[in-house]
Amino acid sequence: MKKTYFFISDIHLGLQSPVVEKEKEKLLVKFLDYAKTSCDELFIVGDLFDYWFEYKRVIQKGFIKTLVALSELVDSGKKVHYIIGNHDFLHRDFFEKEIGVKLYPQPIDTLLNGKKFFMAHGDGLVKNDLGYKILKKILRNKFLQKIYSIVHPDLGIKIASSTSKTSRDYTANKNYGKVDGLFETAKLKIDSGFDVVIFGHSHVRTFEKYKNGIYINLGAWLDKPCYGKFSETFEIIDWK
Repeated sequence: MKKTYFFISDIHLGLQSPVVEKEKEKLLVKFLDYAKTSCDELFIVGDLFDYWFEYKRVIQKGFIKTLVALSELVDSGKKVHYIIGNHDFLHRDFFEKEIGVKLYPQPIDTLLNGKKFFMAHGDGLVKNDLGYKILKKILRNKFLQKIYSIVHPDLGIKIASSTSKTSRDYTANKNYGKVDGLFETAKLKIDSGFDVVIFGHSHVRTFEKYKNGIYINLGAWLDKPCYGKFSETFEIIDWK
């Protein structure tokens, strides 16, 4: 029997007003509860949070219902995979040790129901984005992260939030040209033998066929929440 896989991306918990965030989290928690009985594995393809900085003994305030819902999903026997995005990459071991969610700091490739998948958040994969690639190396440097962790959590998380906004503004305002750089990257992956390529990051929901493969971008939960579903075929479904 073929398994059923769910995929979500770019929820950006913490980005919008408290009222909007409360409703967004309600939708997300309902989705995670639905996943308990409707899928075998869940893939979070980056930017679950708009910013996440995890200290050794401190977890940032907010969205406890999401953390509990993820824990309950894992406890129900489902596997949850979390590809770290450009807004939520400052993880330590809380998700893996306390919740049981598998973290991936790099893109992953895997075989699902006989199809070869390549999945990544998408940040740093566009050829003409040298500035961000340099910034990514700096922000993900383990030594610099260790130094930063000395800062008091109240100040550290405030800075992390500001950095997240700067990153988001950079992505939103940069002119990448008329060509969809992520689709071009996906084409190369399909040419190399992958059947399905899944990205997030751009917030533009996309379903494109290319040769014998397909490119999926899961969009964002900021205005139109949705999830990907794969068993026999892949589809993107609105979550209401």
